[in-house]
Amino acid sequence: MTRSMDPSVDMPSIAPQHFSATADTAGTTRADDRDGHLFHPVDEALAAFPDFALSAATETGAAFVARGARGFHDASRLVWRLPYGRNADRADFRLVLAEGRGTCSTKHALLAQLAAEHGAEVDLVVGIYAMRDANTPGVGAVLARHGLDALPEAHCYLRGGGTRLDVTRADAAAAEPIGHFLYEEAITPGGIGAHKEALHRRAMQRWVADRLPGWMADDAWRVREACITALASRA
Repeated sequence: MTRSMDPSVDMPSIAPQHFSATADTAGTTRADDRDGHLFHPVDEALAAFPDFALSAATETGAAFVARGARGFHDASRLVWRLPYGRNADRADFRLVLAEGRGTCSTKHALLAQLAAEHGAEVDLVVGIYAMRDANTPGVGAVLARHGLDALPEAHCYLRGGGTRLDVTRADAAAAEPIGHFLYEEAITPGGIGAHKEALHRRAMQRWVADRLPGWMADDAWRVREACITALASRA
């Protein structure tokens, strides 16, 4: 997958217009669907993904087969139906089925691992976007308490057949979709821990430097953590 910039260098300065619904600036990925949405309902998005039969001879395949899934589409719907919630180890996607919950990172990493074990071409992608209540219902009250309207958030999803699949946000009642990302990068399932957090913290540092005079990046990060807690409480 093509990345918007070399990950070995710092991310570019995050200015408000980079997240504008009409902006077309370097470093952003715009909505490429005809209705302006990057994400579509799960069943609609799944049509672009291979529905390979699951093999109980693979570790992840066996875990899904034991739960009644026969193909990748079954597995994706199973994961989609699980509630949103952090796992005991945020970087261990194997806990999703055992604990019956997951985040955008662990849920999509699990499905990406399943695809990899079966030789299917499915990318696990992390993207940075401006999180606000309109596109991420449940975070508005937390942001407002701190005088903020948005903060950069790292969101994981799958990409296959030129289509994005999101089993944590799709079909949710958001007033506006995620229209585009400042940055997108394909990662391995093992990259949802330290690598994803380092990328996200760089984005937060840039956001604070550009938009929040007097703030420290660690303070903004704590607000972001409170937002994630609020999301989990809605699940």
